[in-house]
Amino acid sequence: MSSPAAETAVEVVRLLKVKGETLAVAESLTGGLVAAEITAVPGASKVFRGSVTAYATELKHELLDVDATLLAERGAVDPQVAAQMAAGARKALGADWGIATTGVAGPEPQDGKPVGTVFVAVDGPSAATPAVPGGGKVTALRLNGDRADIRMESVRSVLALLLEGLASEQTGNERAQDTERNGGF
Repeated sequence: MSSPAAETAVEVVRLLKVKGETLAVAESLTGGLVAAEITAVPGASKVFRGSVTAYATELKHELLDVDATLLAERGAVDPQVAAQMAAGARKALGADWGIATTGVAGPEPQDGKPVGTVFVAVDGPSAATPAVPGGGKVTALRLNGDRADIRMESVRSVLALLLEGLASEQTGNERAQDTERNGGF
């Protein structure tokens, strides 16, 4: 039986294919696990542009254009950092959608944040990702478990957030088409 993250990755790839859109990933605490989950899906090469694993804080600025002052003041584990990472991956890799993970998997706290503090973000092409400071949509998580549990739940959560954005955009497009078919009503 496949994991919830694997099932979500299959649906993400399917929807991206249907829509003719692409995806880029920025990862910190997950260290490439999100990209691995997506690329495990047959046909992912049609929609997956690539990923940046920016584990070191300065790489978040250098590779993903996360604001250096923000990083200096708040550290890497911050909702605005996650949002900027997603937007940065989307821009740097030329994708329609960008997703990002940042957080503390443990065993020690980081930047004054306890183990299990995670932020996942999505940045997309439409109203499916309402703007927050830095762009996109961010979800704050407070996860329990060991390092592996926290990392895998972060993968599942960021893929679920992306799926939510893709599905709401699809629903919005279907409503618009339905309104057109019904003479604007």
